[in-house]
Amino acid sequence: MSAAASPMPKPAQEPAPRSGARLLVEALDAQGVEFVFGYPGGAIMPVYDAITSARFKHILVRHEQGAAFAADAYARVTGKPGVCMATSGPGATNLVTGIANAMMDSAPLVCITGNVASPLMGTDAFQEIDILGVTLPIVKHSWIARDPADVPAIVAEAFHVAASGRPGPVLIDLPKDVQIAMTRAPHSFAPPRDPPRRIDPGQLRRAEAAIGLAERPLLYIGGGVRLADAVDEVRAFARATGIPAVSTLQGLGALHADSAAHLGMMGMHGSRAANEAVQACDLLIVLGARFDDRATGKLAEFAPHARVLHIDVDAAEIGKLRAADIAIAGDLKSVLAVLSPRAPNIGAWMERCQRDAAHYAPRYDAPGEGVYAPALLKDLSEAAGDAFVAACDVGQHQMWAAQHCRFASPFAHLTSGGLGAMGYGLPAGLGAKLARPEAHVVTISGDGSFIMNIQELATLKRYGIALKIVLLDNSSLGLVRQWQELFFDKNFSEVDLSDNPDFVAVAQAFGIEAFRISRREEVSAGIARLLAAPGPCLAHVLIDARENVWPLVPPGKSNSDMMHGEP
Repeated sequence: MSAAASPMPKPAQEPAPRSGARLLVEALDAQGVEFVFGYPGGAIMPVYDAITSARFKHILVRHEQGAAFAADAYARVTGKPGVCMATSGPGATNLVTGIANAMMDSAPLVCITGNVASPLMGTDAFQEIDILGVTLPIVKHSWIARDPADVPAIVAEAFHVAASGRPGPVLIDLPKDVQIAMTRAPHSFAPPRDPPRRIDPGQLRRAEAAIGLAERPLLYIGGGVRLADAVDEVRAFARATGIPAVSTLQGLGALHADSAAHLGMMGMHGSRAANEAVQACDLLIVLGARFDDRATGKLAEFAPHARVLHIDVDAAEIGKLRAADIAIAGDLKSVLAVLSPRAPNIGAWMERCQRDAAHYAPRYDAPGEGVYAPALLKDLSEAAGDAFVAACDVGQHQMWAAQHCRFASPFAHLTSGGLGAMGYGLPAGLGAKLARPEAHVVTISGDGSFIMNIQELATLKRYGIALKIVLLDNSSLGLVRQWQELFFDKNFSEVDLSDNPDFVAVAQAFGIEAFRISRREEVSAGIARLLAAPGPCLAHVLIDARENVWPLVPPGKSNSDMMHGEP
C-alpha cells in the first residue's frame, strides 16, 4: 500500500459488558433522575450493589409506602416522573397504595421492583408475588425485563409513558437473574417520540362562538391544568375573557389565591359562592377536570342550566359522566394557546359572583380561647407567602387547608384527592421539600393520618430535610366522627383516639424539634417559630374534637343543598 493510501477503518469497538442492574442505574442517570426513594431487599440487591456509583441520590425511606408517596409528591411539584424502588413480595405490595394514589391523581411515577429469578417465577418461591398482576388495574403500563440488553429501552419507554398524555404510574419488574446477567449488546437511552396531536378546528370555532354568546359562563378548573403546565395560559384566558372560575380540590392555585375571578373550591366542602355559581351558570367551561362525585354532588342536578365545553387531554373522560355539548380532546396548554374567543358581555354576572363571594366569605372570629384550625391555616399560608407548599393528609385538616390556605400555584397544593389515602402527608412533604428546598414546605396532618407513616420522621432526621409539620390533634378520626354525628344518629363507633402518644415527645425521640400549641394566643408565635426553624420541626396543635368542617353537601344531595354550621 502506498504512503498516500487511506488507512484501513478500525472495527467498531464492542461495548463493555454491563449487568442488567448496572444498565438500570445508567438508564436512570440518562433520564436525569435526581432522587430515587426506596428500600432494599434480597430480590433487588444487585441493583443496590450498582447504585453506589449512581449520579442520582438514593433516599432510604423507612417503609415502601413512604417511597411511593414521596416519589409521587416529587413528581407533582416538578412535573417530572418520580422514582421509587422496592424488593419483591412485601416490598412490592407495600408500594401498591402509592401506585393507586398516583393513578387516581394522574401523577407520573416510575416504580421499580425486584423479583425472584426467572426460573423460580410461578413456583411460590420465597417473597415471590405476581406484582404485574396485582398492579394491572392501577398502572398505565408495566414491563418484565427478560434480557439485560432490554433494560435501557424499557426505562426510556417507561419514563415516556409515565409523563406523556394523561400522566400516571408505570411499573418495571426485574427478575434477579436479569439484574445479574451480563450483556455486550449496544443500547440506547433515547425515549420514543409521539407525533403531534391535531386539534379539531371546527370544535375550536364552536367553543369560541359559545363563549362569546354566553351570559353566565364559568371556568371549572381541574388538576389537568397543573399536569399540562398550563397555569399561565389559564390565567391569561381568565384575564382576557373576564370569566369567573371555580376549582376542584386538585385545581386549587391554578388561579392565584388573590385573583378576584376565583370563587373558591366547589363541591362537597366547597364554598357557597362557588357552588351557587355552578348551579346558575349557562356555560360550564371544563379545563382538565373529570366531574368527580365529590365535586359534582348529585350528578343529575349538577349545573342544570349549563351547556358544557369540555377540554381534556384524555378523550375517555369527555362525555364519561356528563355529556359535552362541545368537546376538545387535546393538550390543555396547546388548546388554550389557539382558543381566542371574544370577551363575553357578563358584567352583571361577574358582579353577582363577586357579591356572593364577599357575602359568603368565611369568618375567623370563632368564640373561645382554643385554637381555631381554619384561622391557623390561613395565617400560616399567608405568613409563608408565595413560597408556601402544603402536603396534606386526608381528613378534616385536608378540607380546612383547601378552604382556607392561600395557594399561589397548583404545584403548591399536594393531596391525595382521588384515593383519599391517609398517611400521604409526611412522606409527600419530604419528597416535595427535596424537590423545592427553597420553599416553605409544610405537611398538614391530623392525628389519625400522621401516625400511619410516622416512621418517616427518621428519614427527615437522617437527611436533614427541613420539612415543617402542622399536626392538628382532635384526638379522633375527625371526618368519620363528623359523618357519624350528622348522618348516623351520633353513634360514634371506633373514632376515639384519646390514647394518642405524646407527639412532641415522639418527634423529639426521632431527633426532630417539636413544640405544642393549645391556645389561640400562642398561634402567631408558633407559626413564626415553625417557619424559622433551620431543620425539620413539628407543631403539635390541640383543637376541639367537636369542631366540624363547614359547609357540607350531604351525600347523594345536589350542591344546592349545602349544610352550614357555626364556627
